[in-house]
Amino acid sequence: MYSRFDSLSIIAQIVLIATSASELKGHPTGLWIEELASPYYEFKEAGFEVDIASPNGGAVPIDATSLAEGFFTEPAKKFMHDAEGIGKLSHSLKLSSIDFATVDAVFFCGGHGTCVDFSESDDVKNAVETMYAAGKVVAAVCHGPTALTQCAKPDGTPLVKDKLVTGFKDSEEIAVNLQDVVPFMLEAKLKELGGKYESADDWNSKVCVDGTLVTGQNPQSSEACAAAVISILSS
Repeated sequence: MYSRFDSLSIIAQIVLIATSASELKGHPTGLWIEELASPYYEFKEAGFEVDIASPNGGAVPIDATSLAEGFFTEPAKKFMHDAEGIGKLSHSLKLSSIDFATVDAVFFCGGHGTCVDFSESDDVKNAVETMYAAGKVVAAVCHGPTALTQCAKPDGTPLVKDKLVTGFKDSEEIAVNLQDVVPFMLEAKLKELGGKYESADDWNSKVCVDGTLVTGQNPQSSEACAAAVISILSS
């Protein structure tokens, strides 16, 4: 792959951002591991530097269901046996400590833990708005776009207003029977904020790209979401 980074002998710096929350209203949760593992390897294979951060820093909780049969994908299995990757996940950087001037893209991973600490975190808001205002890539998959719901463009309007976006579909939330547990339904919230929401059928891959904003619908979209980020950074 040839890119502006190759020609300048500069390696793109990516920060994967995961939840610090292990519980949502009594429901055990955390990071959906597929949504970090697949992007992690996509970015590593592209030759990028990859860090892992979270609102609180330190160990990132993993949603046990994402390790269960039928959900535990090959990249996730590889990651769980990857000493370097697990080391980064166990000692994640505190989001507030990151100098975003050195970062080329942020990627918000999903899991229902994000419903606790992505929508009201000042550090998450700062990360999104700083990167977006600088014309850098802001990506999010599944429940990761929860991070976008509190954010604004430099002109003060909602960040997703008039933007092509996707995220965990309301019918998918109902399918996992957590519609009464989440603080809001993500599809409905993105539409309420003026986003031009698009989706595929439940549990099918869907990625939306609007400028430097990249969003993926569900766990099935994590790899394609990362590929879209790589495409932007390599252009």
